[in-house]
Amino acid sequence: MSNPVVARSVDELVAQHVRPGMHLHFAVTMARPNALINAVARAFYGTGALTVSMASVHSSAHALALSGAVQKMITCFLGETYPTPRPCPLYRDILTGTPYELELWSLLTFVQRLMAGATGQPSAATSSLLGTHLADGKNDTLTVVRDPWSLSGRPTALLRPLRPDITVVHGVCADRRGNVVLLPPHGEGAWAAFAAKKGVIASVERIVEEDVIAWSSERVLIPGQRVIGLCESPHGAHPQSLRTDSLGKVHGYLDDYQFLADTADACRDPHTARAWFREWVDLPGGHAEYLERLGGKRLVGLALDTPPPRRAPDTALPVEPTRSETLIILGVRAVMREVRTHGYDTVLAGIGASHMAAWLAAEQLRLDGVDVALVAELGFYGVTPCHGDVFLFSQRHTRGAQQLAGIPEALGGLVASNERCLGVLAAAEIDTHGNINTSVLPDGRWITGSGGAHDIAASADCVVVAPADPRRYVRRVAAVTSPGHRVRTVVSEFGAFRREHADDPFRLTTFLSREGGPATPGDAVTTGTDWQVDYSETVAEEPITNKELALLRSLDPEGHYR
Repeated sequence: MSNPVVARSVDELVAQHVRPGMHLHFAVTMARPNALINAVARAFYGTGALTVSMASVHSSAHALALSGAVQKMITCFLGETYPTPRPCPLYRDILTGTPYELELWSLLTFVQRLMAGATGQPSAATSSLLGTHLADGKNDTLTVVRDPWSLSGRPTALLRPLRPDITVVHGVCADRRGNVVLLPPHGEGAWAAFAAKKGVIASVERIVEEDVIAWSSERVLIPGQRVIGLCESPHGAHPQSLRTDSLGKVHGYLDDYQFLADTADACRDPHTARAWFREWVDLPGGHAEYLERLGGKRLVGLALDTPPPRRAPDTALPVEPTRSETLIILGVRAVMREVRTHGYDTVLAGIGASHMAAWLAAEQLRLDGVDVALVAELGFYGVTPCHGDVFLFSQRHTRGAQQLAGIPEALGGLVASNERCLGVLAAAEIDTHGNINTSVLPDGRWITGSGGAHDIAASADCVVVAPADPRRYVRRVAAVTSPGHRVRTVVSEFGAFRREHADDPFRLTTFLSREGGPATPGDAVTTGTDWQVDYSETVAEEPITNKELALLRSLDPEGHYR
């Protein structure tokens, strides 16, 4: 076995190994190979020569769209994740092929395809996807069969294995034999590394001596046998984070929230997006120039031990909760009711107001002596969220976690095989059958896609937290991204709709009377939704308490969800 070629920079690494027509997979292992993404964008600018797969496209991955390097993208999510999840205008017309062709999956089925490719299986199997937007247009990658082990012969989807030419990774450190260390949570893990036909090209914070790896061999996620090219690239995951535990004397770093927010703002408009690309990607000096522009002081400020924002109580804040705060707190109450009634011991939330409701519900339940484990789809289990940091996937939340694993464990083991898991989701559209749309609006504009929400909704009972609007609470969604048969409760800022079984109609079961809101349950349903539901037996919600409001504001002191 020969050692991988060690390049002097990410640009040289790309030049040595990546060719037009290749399928590149950019691994999502919490650490993302952003320096290598930028290098690919520079090298293949304007060519449309590549097929790319990656679990989610946001922040620095927008460089691939702005460069015109990609002909086709295989992914689960295109949009923004910080400070709140929302569409990115770059992908408004993605379904017509601009800026590239799209193939959309759910997060678990995406990884299942990589697993099938890695293990040499002819296909992956799933009981989800069918009957949703995610199954459309996949005649060459998805086929329907009857489950031979089910008495009812229910339909099952077989998925073509996903086998990129090269998988691209950023790790903590590696030795010159190519053994790459990555710490959990592992996201998609090493499956893409084993699925790659040619192998892996990896950037790492530092190349270390072999004895360093020998003392940490249990943390080698990708063995050197799979690595064909390697280079050092300090802060190669920026603006995303990297957990290191100081292995090889490498210091970890947090997500650069200001950079993420600035990137999202820049990508709202084509002119500012191009300016962002020139400033941060199209650099003659490559990654070294990128780091110089960031500056040492900024990078030092991202150290993992940097405390989150802590603010003194703001006397200018309204005493009354805002509409968004009301929505989250009513979501908290709904989650707590479901846990107490049905005995769920695990709560897995999507990103947004839904995860804020799940976090606060778990904290209040713990104070009442009821323990539930909070889970996030990239492999967080049993976390205690850090107050002041509202990002769902912050490395700060890994401290004290009960387990750090990956996507198959979180969305497969803890959801698909666990009847005691409750999902908490958001929705751009939701209909009276509970079907959720986060893919495309009725006018054809792109939203974000599924991420892991489809996998949660397909297997777990769910609470959906969604602000009232007739364009959101619709009679039929424009596209079914996540199936509605397991949705039990839908929460708005005026109350909760509930049903016990999938065939039951939703009823407005609780109603909150508040200043500036609808006066009656009937008014709320009529003005806030396009639903026709029974509201004759609603129970009054108690007013939002100062305790609830104080807890929410202590968790989110900067008011991202206010």
